[in-house]
Amino acid sequence: MTRPAPASAPDDIAVTGLGLVTAAGIGVADTWAGVCRGQSAAATDPGLAGLPVDISCTVPGFSARQHVGRRSALTQDRFSQLSVAAAREAVADSGLDPGTWDGARVGVVVGCGLGGVATWEAQHRRLLEEGPQAVSALLVPMLVPNMVAGHLAMDLRATGPNLVTATACASGATAIGTALHLLRDGSCDVVVAGGGEAGVTPLMVTGFAQMGALSRRLDEPTAASRPFDRDRDGFVIGEGSGMLVLERAADARARGATVRARLAGYGASADAHHMTAPDPRGTGVLLALRTALARAGVMPDEVDHVNAHGTSTPLNDAAEAAVLRKFLGAGAAVTATKGVLGHTLGAAGAIEAALTVLAVQHGTVPPTANLHHQDADIELDVVSGAPRARKLDVAVSNSFGFGGQNAVLVVTAP
Repeated sequence: MTRPAPASAPDDIAVTGLGLVTAAGIGVADTWAGVCRGQSAAATDPGLAGLPVDISCTVPGFSARQHVGRRSALTQDRFSQLSVAAAREAVADSGLDPGTWDGARVGVVVGCGLGGVATWEAQHRRLLEEGPQAVSALLVPMLVPNMVAGHLAMDLRATGPNLVTATACASGATAIGTALHLLRDGSCDVVVAGGGEAGVTPLMVTGFAQMGALSRRLDEPTAASRPFDRDRDGFVIGEGSGMLVLERAADARARGATVRARLAGYGASADAHHMTAPDPRGTGVLLALRTALARAGVMPDEVDHVNAHGTSTPLNDAAEAAVLRKFLGAGAAVTATKGVLGHTLGAAGAIEAALTVLAVQHGTVPPTANLHHQDADIELDVVSGAPRARKLDVAVSNSFGFGGQNAVLVVTAP
């Protein structure tokens, strides 16, 4: 089969830094180890006591004072704090120095679906219980989603393009795809891109529960998130951040950087179908997948691995699996890491992109947690039980969001 030429002749984009803060641990090493163990991080959450759903996947041991700084505990919502911690790790991993780089050539693009909802809820309670004078003057700057990119710019001395993307649960992947364009069109030399979300709050969890999106397996939290399993009944909400440092491969080579993988393609589309349900025909997902592969110059049968969106909801898993089977066949080894980390909403696409980079780098596909009886209608090679060693030259990371917004990233070996 002849490999198609890319739509253009873009520069190769290198992934030179990763940062992760997730329910599996703080840092890339702990998160990767946790995902490869394939054990869910879900637990009963005291902050959700009394709600119809009281389980979540939260970051263990995270302290804003310790991991970001004393001032951040007073001036930043948790979604910004998680993101700053992940971004610092990613930049350190890249070997770049914000103290010496040309900040005007450094961009920041972060995906976030909700913003500072914890601050919003806390300050609204103050308004109702204590009156307007009790509301913090920092309510708005702690709440608005764009502040996560603003805080990263201030922390990293990055004065180039500064953006937040909001495509629901595809936000993090959309941010990385946007960064790809900024590098290829010459707007930036380096982009710190990813996603951050801290939506484990009483109101948000209640909203998702009222929709019927969350698992009700409350007596066994670690078994609740079970992507592609026949007994799946919804997702477990999570929080976290994933950040990547991206630069043109030629620049990375020139400075002697370690290239973890290449970001080779990006495709985006809209289902134009329903507010929350996926299009069962998968037309939009197929378009995004086809576009991403074409721009990467990759044929469908060359895909070795897919990090699926895999939410553990009945409709989403079935629709995604049908598209993957139709377009890629059954040759790719599939995983769904939300089984371990929960669904981190706007951060999910970025966290999963980072995990896809690690899978390619290490030649390892992490297992899908709680996949005990694969749905008979899901005709894919879904990895379960233990990690699978396999040479991975081409991998895909899928992300889909409410409103039918789809984003697909293609990662290749360097």
